[in-house]
Amino acid sequence: MTRGVLEARAIVLRHEGLVAVDEVDLRAEPGRVTAVIGPNGAGKTTLFDCLSGIQRPDAGRVVLDGTDITELPADERSRLGLVRTFQRSAVFASLTVAENLRVGAENRRRQGALRGFLGLPDRDTARATALVEEVLHDLGLAGLRDVPAGELSTGTLRLVELARALCSEPVALLLDEPASGLDDREVDALRERLAGLRARGPSIVLVEHDLDFVQELADVVYAMVTGRVLASGTPSEVVARADVRTIVLGLPA
Repeated sequence: MTRGVLEARAIVLRHEGLVAVDEVDLRAEPGRVTAVIGPNGAGKTTLFDCLSGIQRPDAGRVVLDGTDITELPADERSRLGLVRTFQRSAVFASLTVAENLRVGAENRRRQGALRGFLGLPDRDTARATALVEEVLHDLGLAGLRDVPAGELSTGTLRLVELARALCSEPVALLLDEPASGLDDREVDALRERLAGLRARGPSIVLVEHDLDFVQELADVVYAMVTGRVLASGTPSEVVARADVRTIVLGLPA
């Protein structure tokens, strides 16, 4: 069975009487990039909160590979392979790059601590070590392995956060504005990394304001406004719609 199919089914979330997410359906599939676009206040990040388990919807379901995970907290979803990054970098500034990745690699371990206590060989530890090394090289971070994260640029921190997420071996990866704060060179590098990651299999869902980034990378786009999905389809289909151009993108029809 293919792993990594993530679905939002008629998700509703209210804040103090206001509907922040209103009957939203979304489907993300392995090997594809699904983008969510929309103006500030459209409900994009709140939808991510519902998908990742930070908030529980008032109605609707979150489904991963056919299993209803709506009631599961964020940490349990993460151990199932549903991993999220945030708008603001959430790496540990005092830890080195390699140590930050190690946190991600150990996130889904269950028996390692017990095996260590009993003095038994820990295959999870060996796997985590190998995975950290693999991701460091894949994302071009090997030369920074011993540098504290607090000394890195915004663009490199974004890459470290992505690397840490990959060390969790996600089946579904939620990226909240991954290109925010990056210069053109860094955006190009990120796009290349994500394109390579897409080919390796996990479903990728991203919230992003950079329309060029979305159009060049995404396979499917959902355009949101005032908590609802206004349109969905390929990037060219969605951007061609007059209502999306005027209401969502603020462009001439």
